[in-house]
Amino acid sequence: MALEVVPDEFDEPAPEAPAELGVSGRRLWDAALDGQQFDVHEELLLMEACRTVDLLDRLAAEASTGPLTVVNQKGDRIANPVVVEARQQKLVLARLLASLRMPSGESGERPQRRGAARGSYGVRGAV
Repeated sequence: MALEVVPDEFDEPAPEAPAELGVSGRRLWDAALDGQQFDVHEELLLMEACRTVDLLDRLAAEASTGPLTVVNQKGDRIANPVVVEARQQKLVLARLLASLRMPSGESGERPQRRGAARGSYGVRGAV
């Protein structure tokens, strides 16, 4: 006797990737939603992570054609602002993905909730 699989009435299909996303953003969207159920607030975090990945692609393309350093208004050599922004966006992406509690390793399970993304760590009280 074969068992009939009855779909759960609450199982919703994964939402389609928004049209505004680029290639990397769509890949992240599809990979993140593959077999995972997200709450609305988590989908919003995922959307921002996908936008950040796309922005990082654009920044990488811009940085690849420009110098690593530029001369500012004072005449000092400084890091190219595109490179600096890319570094900042990588931190944003890491925090967004940490907030999403993406599964890692072989288990495929999402880690337990630990609240919001943690801030940067630094030396405290050293004055």
